Amino acid sequence: MRFQNEREVSNNRRTSVVVDSTISLSREQIGELPLTVVPLQVVLDGQTYQDGVDLSPDEFYRRQAAGHSMAQTSAPSPASFQEAFGNAADAGSDVLCITVSSQLSATYDAARTAVELTQESVPSQSIHLMDSKTAGGAEALVALAAARAAQEGKPLDEVVPIATQTANRVYFVGVLESLKHLQRGGRVPRIASWAASLLNIKPVLAIWPGEGEVRMLARPRSKPRAIERVLNVIEQEAGGKPVHVIVMHAVAPEEAIVLLDRIQERFTCVETLTTAFTPVIGAHTGPGLLGVAFYAEE
Repeated sequence: MRFQNEREVSNNRRTSVVVDSTISLSREQIGELPLTVVPLQVVLDGQTYQDGVDLSPDEFYRRQAAGHSMAQTSAPSPASFQEAFGNAADAGSDVLCITVSSQLSATYDAARTAVELTQESVPSQSIHLMDSKTAGGAEALVALAAARAAQEGKPLDEVVPIATQTANRVYFVGVLESLKHLQRGGRVPRIASWAASLLNIKPVLAIWPGEGEVRMLARPRSKPRAIERVLNVIEQEAGGKPVHVIVMHAVAPEEAIVLLDRIQERFTCVETLTTAFTPVIGAHTGPGLLGVAFYAEE
């Protein structure tokens, strides 16, 4: 969705990328890229936190393990996006705003409201709003590709196609420790959670490019089998081409490192990162989650 005033946009204008916190990237990983993260909100024990800002993944999962109440999550306010857009305008930048799939969160709607309000007050700024139709590390790979293009000085009209092309070929595949947290959040029927626990099933979930929603990919009865299924997906979908990869985890850093090592041994990797799932994702999946986001070079 493109929002723009009537003037002809100058190719000399810079571009900033605004994204939500489900990307699960640390400040160190973002570094000097023109990439601003707008946090979702996490409510835990009656207190509201800014996702990844005043509630770290380690602290969140520690409190979960200690038996604290189940966390609730919500999209950022439009004002949070407006602030990010305003900071970009002050720096003379147009904006590409990328959000988590609109089928998984109200974040896209909040960003759309913010864009409309911003265009009324700052008509000189061009903003392109993009539904990534994915989440987590897959959304992060889209944002990183866009931000690197922006850092190279590319204008908005050139950054948007790069982000779109990346989103059209990025995959997310995750292995759940159990369905308990999804069931508690009302996202799977209770009988499915009970059956998964009884059979020690480690569900493999995925988001295919452009689909925007989570699909059940496999129901292996052990984590090693689940991990092998993930590796097979990379092999099938990458088609022998070099890949960009992010491995994510929820309080399972050692498992993430082992998985990344296996990926590097088996595939030609252009880029690799490991990162912890942000609390707003962990609130729905629980600890032990392992995820891989990847896309192949064209």
